[in-house]
Amino acid sequence: MATKTSFTAEEWELLMESVMSSGVAVSAAEPSGLWGMLKEGFASAHAIAEVRNNPQADELIKAIASDFETSDGRKRLQDGLRKKLQGAKPNEIKARSIETLQQASRLLDAKAPQDALAVKTWMRQIGQRVAEAAPEGGWLGFGGVQVSEAEKATMSEIAKALNLPA
Repeated sequence: MATKTSFTAEEWELLMESVMSSGVAVSAAEPSGLWGMLKEGFASAHAIAEVRNNPQADELIKAIASDFETSDGRKRLQDGLRKKLQGAKPNEIKARSIETLQQASRLLDAKAPQDALAVKTWMRQIGQRVAEAAPEGGWLGFGGVQVSEAEKATMSEIAKALNLPA
């Protein structure tokens, strides 16, 4: 089983960024306005936080999630994402997020093969939770669809980037 010490500082930052990238890619695929963005952000945060209390959760997932709780971990994550996404338009944000997921997938396969499937599945689940968090289309939250075609397509791209079945 891999642990935080199995990775360099840069690799660990990539793993943390990739956890966020799943939700960011979905949000960028179909921007939902202020309320939708808040709901999507909460969905992502909840999916990350809930693994702490799950005794069946993979230990590497728990280690990644626990770094989100530290001010140093959050600062490094914010700085890294800001640098990676600064000035990007939504379609560029989505593309960069998908690229981050591809890099993380290769890293996990190489350095944590026994944990790779669980971590990549968790990353995809975060994206799915974000996609389902706020309806798209409609007016003031009425009407529309729960998951838009753009979000569905992005979820397929995420699965492909993580080398998981769609």
